[in-house]
Amino acid sequence: MLTALSIANIVLIERLDLDFAAGLGVLTGETGAGKSILLDALGLALGARADSALVRQGSGQAQVTASFVAPVAGTPLAALLAGNEIALEPGEPLLARRTLKADGGSRAFLNDQPCSAALLREVGGHLVEIHGQHDDRGLLAPAGHRALLDAFARADTGAVAAAHTAWRAAETKLAAARSALDEATRDREWLEHCVAELQVLSPQPGEDTELSEARAAMQKGEKIAGDLGAILEAFEGSDSGPALLRGAARRLDRVAGDHPLLAEALAGLDRAIIEADEAETRLREAARAMEYDPERLDATETRLFELRAMARKHNVQPDELTELSGTLAARLDAIEGGSAGLAKLEAAVAETAAAYTHIASALSDLRAKAAARLDAAVAGELVPLKLDAARFQTLVERLPAERWGPEGIDRVEYLISTNPGAPFAPLAKIASGGELSRFILALKVALAEEGGADTIIFDEIDRGVGGAVASAIGERLARLAGAGKQLLAVTHSPQVAAKGAAHFVIAKSSEGVVTRTSVHALDEAGRREEIARMLSGAEVTAEARAQAERLLETI
Repeated sequence: MLTALSIANIVLIERLDLDFAAGLGVLTGETGAGKSILLDALGLALGARADSALVRQGSGQAQVTASFVAPVAGTPLAALLAGNEIALEPGEPLLARRTLKADGGSRAFLNDQPCSAALLREVGGHLVEIHGQHDDRGLLAPAGHRALLDAFARADTGAVAAAHTAWRAAETKLAAARSALDEATRDREWLEHCVAELQVLSPQPGEDTELSEARAAMQKGEKIAGDLGAILEAFEGSDSGPALLRGAARRLDRVAGDHPLLAEALAGLDRAIIEADEAETRLREAARAMEYDPERLDATETRLFELRAMARKHNVQPDELTELSGTLAARLDAIEGGSAGLAKLEAAVAETAAAYTHIASALSDLRAKAAARLDAAVAGELVPLKLDAARFQTLVERLPAERWGPEGIDRVEYLISTNPGAPFAPLAKIASGGELSRFILALKVALAEEGGADTIIFDEIDRGVGGAVASAIGERLARLAGAGKQLLAVTHSPQVAAKGAAHFVIAKSSEGVVTRTSVHALDEAGRREEIARMLSGAEVTAEARAQAERLLETI
């Protein structure tokens, strides 16, 4: 709830610091004293549109700071602040601040951290509800009616939201599977043809590299076949080099013991024979590997060209053909088994849809019962507020299936009829200014302990009424404030003012050409005098003071 308000250079307010407490606080003052300025300043701090006309004449900048009790962890407001990285220190208040320059520029802050005006406005909606003659917020917005009814019914909407999420997730999976199956089915003939081609070709991993190397070796072998033949001939026959070396070694072996040098010569011949044999072995292996066989070369090239042509057709590398074959075969298999897969997903959609419908229908029944209780509670508040002929109705209407959502299957709206026989219509379209405020008050009293902001402001809710009706309004404001709320009421009614736990008077004064608006908290004597003024007018009489005393004694 609101604990303090600091205003600087807003219209006629030069500097103002006010402290607030729980309960009903009333603001009074003569017409034109500037009560609307106070609400405009608070609205600015809560994210309302920044109008440079609010800046006090002669000042370069205006500033408003509103201090609130920090929200409890786990509440929607706490989650909103955490989601926007607005730090909350334990035991410290939540500060909403707005600066406005005379040239129209403005800045918004939450706990001295810069933020957007939109975020400030969203946070402000959690902190304060303002109801006035031309108010279009709070209970007038049908978008919030369902949540208020759910709070009144103490309904747990989390199960419906979870069921809706599960249902939509199942539908998403089914749609994706259908799309994939449709795409695969359109390509079925192409897939069958490609899989058959690849199966006939039967590419093997690394085959392209092996064929390329074999082809290159055979092509080189064709070029050097003559040279290899001539070289190998030197190793064949009795007069070949190796044969002559062996003959020489045999002869030398018989005399090698006659001198050390002969033994060394024999060792050299033995080494030469070994190297020659090794060279011959390698030459013959190379000849076999590079053997030019026109039929083998043709088969190798044919196979290589088939692999590469298939790779180009599918825009892949030849070594990727094996994996591609498996992928396309899997897609083809998926078409065959797709119907069975779809049947399972369709069953999951039907199951989650039925679960959602069951839970949402139970919530709808709970809403209908709560709506009847709420209508009765509001009806009990209308007669004392001089709305005898009026009727209130909470419409709980089933939505078409395509509009069902995480909040359920209902549209909820508060309707009224102000005259006998008149049709029901939305609050904002039927009620006059005074009637609208009283309807809102009746509804807020009925919803007193359920949801809504902790601080509620009623701007001239008693306009056009007096006597018993004004007293009834005051009593209901006090009762609503006693239900854990903080109420601030701008009023012209002494009966309403007398019900306040705190009383502020707004006054305007002039010094030469300078006009200022000031706000003061009144003590008991000051309250008595102010209520007497409201009763008697310009001149406060003894009778008015006595009547004011009697009104205050009824608190």
